[in-house]
Amino acid sequence: MKVILLTDVKKVGKKGEVKEVADGYGRNYLIKNGLAVMASQHSLEILQQQKDQEALDYTLNRQNAQALKEKIEKIRLTFPVKAGKDGRLFGSISPAKLADALQQQYGIEVDRRKFVDNDNLSHLGHYDVRAELFKDVIATISVDLVEQ
Repeated sequence: MKVILLTDVKKVGKKGEVKEVADGYGRNYLIKNGLAVMASQHSLEILQQQKDQEALDYTLNRQNAQALKEKIEKIRLTFPVKAGKDGRLFGSISPAKLADALQQQYGIEVDRRKFVDNDNLSHLGHYDVRAELFKDVIATISVDLVEQ
């Protein structure tokens, strides 16, 4: 029996794959539990439409991420901070603070977990912080920490 998997099934396959399984396993387990549907001509057409839509969404999201990357790379964030005599900050600048600054100053929303260099900035100076906007689309943000 041929089925289309609706979710990832261990030792069978991944979501969206068409697999040949035993009749009893397909009917009594996969279809009954909503893990798969029978592979008919109509269901295969729907699967193809879904794959086409996913590919279109992927390219659209990638293009949006590229445009956002170009916009972000022109930005230079400056944080006036208090520091000790050796240039070490009292506190630190976290990725969450960087994301908040981008949101408040430029209206650009970047999730704090998307920063690749996820370390806190704790010394005065210039930093190039990278953020992954989309798969293989990484923007570099210039950050300056200056003493108040």
